[in-house]
Amino acid sequence: MRSIRVRMVFLGLALTAGLASPTTATAAGTAPSPTVEEQRLDKAVPREILRRSGFDDVAPRLAHELGAAGSYAEARRIVVRAGCALWRRAVDRVQGRGPAGGDLSRDDDRPLYWARLGMTREVRTWEPEFGLSDRQRAQLLDVLERTSRGQTQVRYPDGRGLKRILVTGFDPFTLDRDIRISNPSGATALALDGTVIRTADGPARVETVVFPVRWQDFTEGTVERTLRPYLRKVDLFTTVSQGRVGRFDVERTNGAWRGGFPDNDNVGRTETVPVSDPAAQPQWTTTTLPYQAIVAADTGRFPVYDHTEVTEIPAGGTTEVVRPDGPTPGSTARAGGGGNYLSNEIAYRATLLRDRLGLHDTLPGGHVHTPVLQFGGGNTTEITDAEFVRNRLDIVAQVRAIITVAADATFRK
Repeated sequence: MRSIRVRMVFLGLALTAGLASPTTATAAGTAPSPTVEEQRLDKAVPREILRRSGFDDVAPRLAHELGAAGSYAEARRIVVRAGCALWRRAVDRVQGRGPAGGDLSRDDDRPLYWARLGMTREVRTWEPEFGLSDRQRAQLLDVLERTSRGQTQVRYPDGRGLKRILVTGFDPFTLDRDIRISNPSGATALALDGTVIRTADGPARVETVVFPVRWQDFTEGTVERTLRPYLRKVDLFTTVSQGRVGRFDVERTNGAWRGGFPDNDNVGRTETVPVSDPAAQPQWTTTTLPYQAIVAADTGRFPVYDHTEVTEIPAGGTTEVVRPDGPTPGSTARAGGGGNYLSNEIAYRATLLRDRLGLHDTLPGGHVHTPVLQFGGGNTTEITDAEFVRNRLDIVAQVRAIITVAADATFRK
């Protein structure tokens, strides 16, 4: 995903100025234990992925630099620099810049995921001599998450004639089922970040970010905080996640319901999607992507569907009903087209934000589900194989083609 961007000085200054450290620390807290997600780092597969990509030096380097920090302010500068460097390094590796660092294929999103967890574990368990309050540790972890996910590095060049597209991806998930898992939406984000696609109305710059698979982060507003500064500036956006086997889906409708499936910390939530101003919260939001044009186009080897099915409780009813053609008036959401996990939730939150900003009729945006990324037949232990790589490359290429079709259908109007 992308062209080289020179951002580090600007970003370091912005984060230092905009996210200044407290002048006085509260009482130093005890360093917490690693999270469930971080504890998986000790397994053989993550270690192999990091070693075979060269990203096994990321967490040790951060630990060394933090060990020399003499203050919270210095630690923050170290974390900002390290987080930005990790995102840039992952993007460069996928896009073919610099050494590969190992024999793992460049298109792989997993080195970024596991290296980031190594970094967050170092920060979470770090106990500096100068003392670190719980609030300060939380701020360090927050800025590390944001910078290493590209969330603070979205930059569109000035000038007329260049369209702007924003794309989001996700971390790998269901890792207790198969810890080898890669997420093609995350791979797509790395492959497309900073790249330019040619559309019917001229060039379009693509910027991308990646989100965690954790309910709590979404509850705390990570989607809105990341996307709000850009939605008024872009010409098209799409959230992307891994969906069903062997097919792409353009999700027509998104529902305001969490179905409880465990996240990467093995936490489940079953509730209405929590948002600001819940009294004005709709049960459903809809895509404004040009889904008819996308479905009709030849974008790659996987079929693409206009997916309209939802699950609802009809107005006045108490029982869930599956509706193949979308929700009925006054119904309560139980699953959008993208289900009731975080794929549906990011689509719901992004399109709700679009609507609350008054952009429903002017900004094309919605959610695309990719096929499940599958290993080659019979591979139950190896972290990669030729079919696995081919599938991921084909999915990423088809997402790029889908975005191009969406841009053509939108910008030529």
